[in-house]
Amino acid sequence: MKAVGPIPPEFVEQQGALTIAGRTAEDWAAEATPLFVYDLAIATARVMRFRTAFPNVALSYAIKANPHPPLVARMAELVDGFDVASAGELRLALRSKPAARIGFAGPGKRDAELAEAITAGATINLESEGEATRALAIADRIGSMPRLAVRVNPDIELRGSGMRMGGRPSPFGVDAARAAALVRRVVAAGADWRGLHIYAGSQALDAQAIIDTQAATISLVARLADEAGAAPPVVNLGGGFGVPYFANDRALDVERVGAALGGALEQRHEMLADTRFAIELGRWLVAECGVYLTRVVDRKESGGEVFVVVDGGLHHQLAASGNFGTVVRRNYPLAVAGRMGEPATGTVSVVGCLCTPLDRLGDRIALPHAEVGDLVAVFMAGAYGATASPTAFLGHPPATELLA
Repeated sequence: MKAVGPIPPEFVEQQGALTIAGRTAEDWAAEATPLFVYDLAIATARVMRFRTAFPNVALSYAIKANPHPPLVARMAELVDGFDVASAGELRLALRSKPAARIGFAGPGKRDAELAEAITAGATINLESEGEATRALAIADRIGSMPRLAVRVNPDIELRGSGMRMGGRPSPFGVDAARAAALVRRVVAAGADWRGLHIYAGSQALDAQAIIDTQAATISLVARLADEAGAAPPVVNLGGGFGVPYFANDRALDVERVGAALGGALEQRHEMLADTRFAIELGRWLVAECGVYLTRVVDRKESGGEVFVVVDGGLHHQLAASGNFGTVVRRNYPLAVAGRMGEPATGTVSVVGCLCTPLDRLGDRIALPHAEVGDLVAVFMAGAYGATASPTAFLGHPPATELLA
């Protein structure tokens, strides 16, 4: 038997039938399965918690975590800005935020995307000197002043993060040793320089690691400002806040991180006195608000093991299947939606409907008895779910997505 991750606190005390935003899972799933249900109240609570812990720091939502349009529209009412990584995400963001509140990051931006962002007035986070050359040339051609920030590949890394994006050769950002020179070039070209974007890693649960990284980032910003001879108007400190997906994971102490960052900002170099600081978050805001509901279509035994076969799978929830960047497969929190809080009756593997052994949502886990027709709930499904999965694989239909 293998352990599962912790059920989010909003659901952990429930008994009997799982309810999401006051409605039972069966009610939500009455029309079709599989489906994702996103409880906006949970995401709102995460935003409010951030505001309390980081009172003087702006908050941007990273749309890549969950671009479901109704969710994005509601998040626009809660956050200060959006972080996007494609022209498609830019267009989505522009439906509910002015361009000045949007930052466009990511390597490999095509000329058409740069032109679209410049025309709209979004801030482009430059990932290289070559991208700067192209952006400045495009802006000159279309007669528009570009809003440009420099993304820095820092000479530090976020310890314990799921994806380390700093302190090593990277496709993301300009190496710290060359960043000041690029800032001087952007300023000299007459662009509207919007500051620096520094992202060291993601999915970190170690508060001290984030505290140390943020302190080092602020020191790096001061050094770069001195080298460039210009104070950045805005510094995006990235994010990296993790959520507890797996057994033995502990939720991040964001209050501790916020208190430490507040102290570091109070002591920042005088050159940064007028600099505004921001944090971009996606996963931490929305992961716990989502539940993936999938219905049992078969229960079978093979070689002494029991398999509960559901109508969903990795084509909707690649991360829960262990195929989205994890080195060792571990189990997301799962439950039989109609038997919350009941003791387990056996060990089963919950497998999807795809014709591949990779399609396994729960690997040898203890669950209450589940029969054909029952609903299985996969928690932590609000981030990197539907759009981070191979939805076209084997021609199965996409999952329904509903905002509660």
